[in-house]
Amino acid sequence: MPDPGTCRSLGASGPMQPAFFDLDVPGLEEGGVRVATRWSGVSAGTELAYVKGTDPGFTSFRDPDLGVFVPGRASRSFPVRAMGYMEVGEVVESRRSDLTPGMLVGAAYGHRSQHVLSAADVVVPVPDDVDPVLGIYLAQMGPICANALLHAAAELAPGPAVGLGDGVRGRRVLVTGAGVVGLLCALLAQLHGAADVVVADPDPHRLAVAENLGLETVDPASAELWRWCKDRWRHGPGGDRGADLVLQCRARSAVLHEALRCLRPQGTVIDLAFYQGGAQELRLGEEFHHNGLTIRCAQIGRVPRGLAPDWDRLRLSGETARLLRERGRDLRSHLVTDVVPEREAPGALLELARRQRSTTQMVLEYASG
Repeated sequence: MPDPGTCRSLGASGPMQPAFFDLDVPGLEEGGVRVATRWSGVSAGTELAYVKGTDPGFTSFRDPDLGVFVPGRASRSFPVRAMGYMEVGEVVESRRSDLTPGMLVGAAYGHRSQHVLSAADVVVPVPDDVDPVLGIYLAQMGPICANALLHAAAELAPGPAVGLGDGVRGRRVLVTGAGVVGLLCALLAQLHGAADVVVADPDPHRLAVAENLGLETVDPASAELWRWCKDRWRHGPGGDRGADLVLQCRARSAVLHEALRCLRPQGTVIDLAFYQGGAQELRLGEEFHHNGLTIRCAQIGRVPRGLAPDWDRLRLSGETARLLRERGRDLRSHLVTDVVPEREAPGALLELARRQRSTTQMVLEYASG
């Protein structure tokens, strides 16, 4: 049995130097559970930003009172001793009546061999009818994507009782980016009744994964994406062409600008991307202004204003579980492309950072016992 007072954590000792660290594990208090990690999903965008040192926190500081980033002071530095937010753990000790030893739970606590989750943490039991590896999506990644649909609903169908599908049902939806976020968003839009869902990405490997999941795709490298959308979706006269909604999941400002061009007048971009280098190629003096468009940021730190009482993280996790039940076999077969023993994680991350390895969803597998 591992020492209950320590864990092994994946981080980075310096730029392009992923490494393991030994961290202390707090004691178990009332309402908490101790878990031994079984699987942990790698978020390539977020975690490679730490490995490469490109995360904005290395060069600026986010003032918690003002909510702005202040240059000249860093909020993060090497070594980064912990990262990650997609974990499945087995409960080994519990002070909660609803979570008993042997249960598998999804949570967001980083690539750690074990952890103590407090009463304040989001802990989601992995349903018996869901592949346990897919439990990595329950606590955070799935809710991120469900929250995008919730933002679309709040924007396009506001009201006192907003349903997750209210923003996509019957609408034409373009998803830019066929990474994990984009693919889960696209499948959620399908599940919730979108009239049409198309995924755009220039990477042929990612497009192949999307097609294996039954999604229609378009390669923006071989077709002008805005023109393709205007030709496909014609709503009425007077230039009323294009997507009703774009779920923007690529962290490139040129793609955000192209997403605006793909919209019909008064359409909406729900933006999930993290622009580490800013957005210099975004232009707001053209389609954004003349077509009366909307850009709305959706990220897991908050749901749309006014919806928090009805839409907490556990409800978004419940919507994620519904998708995993509906499409779990396909997701396990096509989305999870790499299962890597946890001991090999530093080398695998370095290969990703150097672009020596291509993956859609890498999962670290931890030895049990």
